[in-house]
Amino acid sequence: MTPVAVIGAGSWGTTLADLLARKGNPVRLWSYEPEVAREINESRHNSKYLRGIRLAEQITAVTDLRHAVTGAGVVISVSPAQHVRRIMAGAAQWLDPESLVISASKGIEIGTLDTMADVLNEVLPARAAATSCYLSGPSFAMEVAQGKPTAVAIASRDDAAARRAQELLQTDYFRVYTNSDVRGVEIAGALKNVIALAAGMAVGLELGYNAMAALITRGLAEIARLGVALGARPLTFAGLAGLGDLLLTCTGELSRNRSVGAAIGRGQTLEQATAGMAAVVEGVDTTRAARALAERTGIEMPIVEEVYGVLFQGRSPREAVENLMLREPKAEWLDE
Repeated sequence: MTPVAVIGAGSWGTTLADLLARKGNPVRLWSYEPEVAREINESRHNSKYLRGIRLAEQITAVTDLRHAVTGAGVVISVSPAQHVRRIMAGAAQWLDPESLVISASKGIEIGTLDTMADVLNEVLPARAAATSCYLSGPSFAMEVAQGKPTAVAIASRDDAAARRAQELLQTDYFRVYTNSDVRGVEIAGALKNVIALAAGMAVGLELGYNAMAALITRGLAEIARLGVALGARPLTFAGLAGLGDLLLTCTGELSRNRSVGAAIGRGQTLEQATAGMAAVVEGVDTTRAARALAERTGIEMPIVEEVYGVLFQGRSPREAVENLMLREPKAEWLDE
């Protein structure tokens, strides 16, 4: 079986490590937090990020990045998006050039507005970067860890690498589809978190189902407009990484971004809503990046603009709703 290194022991990293270990692969799971690694090795649990799930015996948690990566045939990057550059640049020095690298982080780097593919292209050896794969789609970690049926997309510019990743990850409860549109899959996976924050605010304000349907639909239109402007294929946004992940994150109660948005909609500040949360709420940083990308490309993204206003400019969620509803009437499609 293939030795696997999973870089990041949060809920998703731990879940992917467990999935691969249950397929018989020896897995080294790198944790930044020594107490998390210790608990996994001693009790087979990660109570901080994946409470209630007993992990496979084939997982060894480590805190030494060199130990995790050396000799691994597959390396999966699952760190928070704003830390991927630093961590994977460190990992690159011990990476076998023939190793398959899979990114399972969803986000955009604030300082550069780079996607994770852009980041890995800069920090990995050329061959590893050219064959890297990007995992996305509607997949709450807890449900995958519980073995509930899930379908996702794996994107790569290298067809053989995508098929290799597909075979590695596929199980009887985790179905993987290949996709060659890396840009689209990444933009969809990152920006859905911003719309999920807005969806949570709608829940907190008790705006109802009509508002939620409108928000998801128009949010998808914004994501697709930006993605296409950045070189993505339109059809990607109708697929698992686009509509599928957006629906899940906007409507599922396990969504961190939706939960934070709901707390803000009920009157809490961003700081109050995120206090005590162990996991990173990626949509907060992605809102900054999405707004900057919209400005750079000249793409109109009114929902992103209003979420930014609520998070960072003191705008009330109720005022944001009014701003969206009272915008100048338009055709549904911009080319009409």
